[in-house]
Amino acid sequence: MTYETSETAAPARQRLRWNKVPEVTVYFWTIKVLCTTVGETAADLLNDKAGLGLTGVSALMSALLAVVLVVQFRTSAYRAAVYWLAVALISVVGTLISDNLTDNVGVPLQTSTTVFAILLVVVFAVWYRRERTLSIHHIDTTSRESFYWLAVLFTFALGTAAGDLVSERMDLGYWLSAVLFAAAIAAVAIAHFALGLDAVWSFWIAYILTRPLGASIGDYLSQPTGDGGLGLGTVITSALFLAVILGLVGYLGVTRKDVTESERASRHVA
Repeated sequence: MTYETSETAAPARQRLRWNKVPEVTVYFWTIKVLCTTVGETAADLLNDKAGLGLTGVSALMSALLAVVLVVQFRTSAYRAAVYWLAVALISVVGTLISDNLTDNVGVPLQTSTTVFAILLVVVFAVWYRRERTLSIHHIDTTSRESFYWLAVLFTFALGTAAGDLVSERMDLGYWLSAVLFAAAIAAVAIAHFALGLDAVWSFWIAYILTRPLGASIGDYLSQPTGDGGLGLGTVITSALFLAVILGLVGYLGVTRKDVTESERASRHVA
């Protein structure tokens, strides 16, 4: 899916900035999956190596995420480096939230998956009731940006819980889980392009599914062979995917190929 539409946009007096998120292109989906993979492996790496415990690591990464989000909110338009750093950190935090509920609190994965799904629906409902659109082509006010990042956080937490539920509790294994979620994303794409499934909902469904896809890929690469993985380890897997992310984000920062058409037009007129 390379585009998204909405019939409802904020009045001109409310659009204080250019759109704060990138155009939905192949670059977007590629980096998104890579970030989810890093979120999974980096969370495991920090939990194992930092010596802070799951709670301590969660607090540290949440603080870093808060700082980056402050920077993101203070920018006047989409900036690739800031935006994708926020996505990478929110991927880690979303993973840690789910892991804390499962490992420290003992919440069953079925329960956490259900709760995160309900919370996400509530965010979408309130967002739409207030703004009359869920389109990411119109993240151009502080209110919409707040709803957007809250929704993104819950998609990562939901994807983590759902991914763990499928790969571990249903005993499918990491590789088959990745294939399953990839097939689900392909089905959404077919439903959108061939059957006319609404672009906004197609986007968000695919966005949710990329989280367990990336997590399954990360686990498959990093986990020991005895547990069904390739045994690369969290350090190598995280470093490899992070290097690719940095390369792609650097390329986009220079070429601005993922800047939305509305921002290009506005800058050209200005």
